Amino acid sequence: MPACIGEGNGNPLQYSCLENPRDGRAWWAAVCGVAQSRTQLKRLSSSSSLGWRKEGTHKVSVQQISDGDWDDLWDQFDERRYLNAKKWRVGDDPYKLYAFNQRESERIASNRVVPDTRLFRCTLLVYCADLPPTSIIIAFHNEARSTLLRTIRSILNRTPMNLIQEIILVDDFSNDPEDCKQLIKLPKVKCLRNNERQGLVRSRIRGADIAQGTTLTFLDSHCEVNRDWLQPLLHRVKEDYTRVVCPVIDIIHLDTFNYIESASELRGGFDWSLHFQWEQLTPEQKARRLDPTEPIRTPIIAGGLFVMDKSWFYYLGKYDMDMDIWGGENFEISFRVWMCGGSLEIVPCSRVGHVFRKKHPYIFPDGNANTYIKNTKRTAEVWMDEYKQYYYASRPFALERPFGNIESRLNLRKNLQCQSFKWYLENVYPELRVPKDSSIHKGSIRQRQKCLEAQKQKDQEISNLKLSPCVKTEGKDAKSQIWAFTYTQQILQEELCLSVITLFPGAPVVLVLCKNGDKRQQWTKTGSRIEHMASHLCLDTDMFGDGTETSREVVINPCESSLMSQHWDLVSS
Repeated sequence: MPACIGEGNGNPLQYSCLENPRDGRAWWAAVCGVAQSRTQLKRLSSSSSLGWRKEGTHKVSVQQISDGDWDDLWDQFDERRYLNAKKWRVGDDPYKLYAFNQRESERIASNRVVPDTRLFRCTLLVYCADLPPTSIIIAFHNEARSTLLRTIRSILNRTPMNLIQEIILVDDFSNDPEDCKQLIKLPKVKCLRNNERQGLVRSRIRGADIAQGTTLTFLDSHCEVNRDWLQPLLHRVKEDYTRVVCPVIDIIHLDTFNYIESASELRGGFDWSLHFQWEQLTPEQKARRLDPTEPIRTPIIAGGLFVMDKSWFYYLGKYDMDMDIWGGENFEISFRVWMCGGSLEIVPCSRVGHVFRKKHPYIFPDGNANTYIKNTKRTAEVWMDEYKQYYYASRPFALERPFGNIESRLNLRKNLQCQSFKWYLENVYPELRVPKDSSIHKGSIRQRQKCLEAQKQKDQEISNLKLSPCVKTEGKDAKSQIWAFTYTQQILQEELCLSVITLFPGAPVVLVLCKNGDKRQQWTKTGSRIEHMASHLCLDTDMFGDGTETSREVVINPCESSLMSQHWDLVSS
């Protein structure tokens, strides 16, 4: 019998082989060195070279090294010079460039020790010695040098060198080409630079196109891998090439850069607006987990960190190349993997820390919200069948948005003979409740001759709410005066919802990013009043400032039917 993954005190154990290596309850006994047949997949050939190589219109920096040259290569890389060239300067806002604390990131060593957050049982597992090396692909745009370097050093410090085929950095047209180019002095590192901004999807595909490994490992550029992170992932893919596997994602705090352990019994979920969220396993799912180190089947992956067989990646159609910049690609690839014959797993014995930011530090040419709607709308139109109505019920303004040509993706789905979205809901994500009512009510919210309007001032990220004269342009209501009422009891405009800061009378009504289930964002229409469900107070307008009609503030107050300031008419557009 070949050696298999087992438990022991530093000594590999031998296990007999299972007839069904996909049996999740005894997954650790799968056979090493034996993978499923790949006869239906076509292996892409790749060749190695030295120095600089032209890859289409892009330059690829390629370096071939031996493991014995490790120390010499580190000596060749001047870390202090690399970091000092872009160092935070006293007096500057440390959050301005990267939306995390640059000052704190630079204070921490690039090779710092992080806590081993794995379950103790994980430390006893022993993996096969013949796992295939992987190509690690990291796409980035204007990343902080300190976090990018720390990502790479964590990989090199905590990964067996024989498992790293290469580390491919894809510089998505950063302002400074040297951010990437100087790093080719490090072991295993290659650098590919885009000649124009391409976004995450197309950058990752370019990295995959030059990858020489039989598996692809996608990582973000602001993470730190933990001890023995890669072996559990490669083992699962070697055992069944149709698996797409992810680590448990620990948190690197954006302010302090402390490495914080995440719960190991979480999986990816989402709501009908295609908003990703982490969710606990159900009590029934927890009861079925006889071993806490067993992989967790997940309906969707976060998308930043995962391992996938390269041939399977290409066979399934890579990524949707017409998705822009960032956002929504994780839904598309997750639906496609599940519906076209694969599976998604989170492997508890693999841990990778990630800096979670509250906003994007870079520019979206069409705006963050517009880009996300375009990408998720493409996903809904290709993969969600008749259930896309619930996506549009959650995002009414997506109906009018362009999303490009999807003919090639529809043909891909047809040629792969993929399952329906109904099958996905029944077999993969039965916990996602199908709404009883998906109707959309859109129009203006009027009080006599005035309309509720979102007004955005210069240098403001969030719009203010005002009562303004109702405006029509070419017979249509002004966009800033059009609101949508959804089945989730939210009143929204684009990606922003009416909400309150507190539940007390007189609390101002504000516009914030929509979040399904947030009780501060739930409203109901009762006669001519709009009632806030959590506080049982009503939408009202109060005088402030100079007391003129133009200085009315939108608030919540105790409901009084006699008050005209609480009377609202909904006029369909």
